[in-house]
Amino acid sequence: LLNFANIARDSGVSAKVVQGYVEILEDTLLGTRLSPWRKSRKRRLIRTDKFYLFDVGLANHLARRKPAMGTPEFGKSLEHLLLMELLSYRRYRKPELEISYWRTSTGREVDFILGNMDVAIECKGGARVHDGDLSGLRVLEEEQHVRRRLFVSLEREPRRLSDGIEILPWRVFLERLWDDAIVS
Repeated sequence: LLNFANIARDSGVSAKVVQGYVEILEDTLLGTRLSPWRKSRKRRLIRTDKFYLFDVGLANHLARRKPAMGTPEFGKSLEHLLLMELLSYRRYRKPELEISYWRTSTGREVDFILGNMDVAIECKGGARVHDGDLSGLRVLEEEQHVRRRLFVSLEREPRRLSDGIEILPWRVFLERLWDDAIVS
């Protein structure tokens, strides 16, 4: 999450200077902000942008992360990779596509919201999806009508759960994205 005051305090410069540097990173296409979904009927939502560098490898190097399968760092890297693909897809195929994220003040989160709740995407770097992994998508569905809910992971085969959530291996997700089968 992008918090100019915290970054400024840690780096010893003003929040305005930090904001200027973030804008330079965006202007030079070295970074991008992901805005939060802001409409809620019953939950208090986080309204802070997220910031991603253009390259997941560079982000991992700067954060001193060494993502290994099954670690939270690997999950963050997978999320980063999927966002870069979504941004590329938007640039090449659907320039009007809005991409945001959804997060409650209690920490429930969905990694990506496409359009006006057309597609909600959660991703985890695990080889097996557990019921607790799906809680963000399920809480979001209680809050908003979501046309399609996807969970992207390292599972080997696509499947659909009884409540309509689709589990997709990450490679299948990317193939379907670029075949225009995710966003309509």
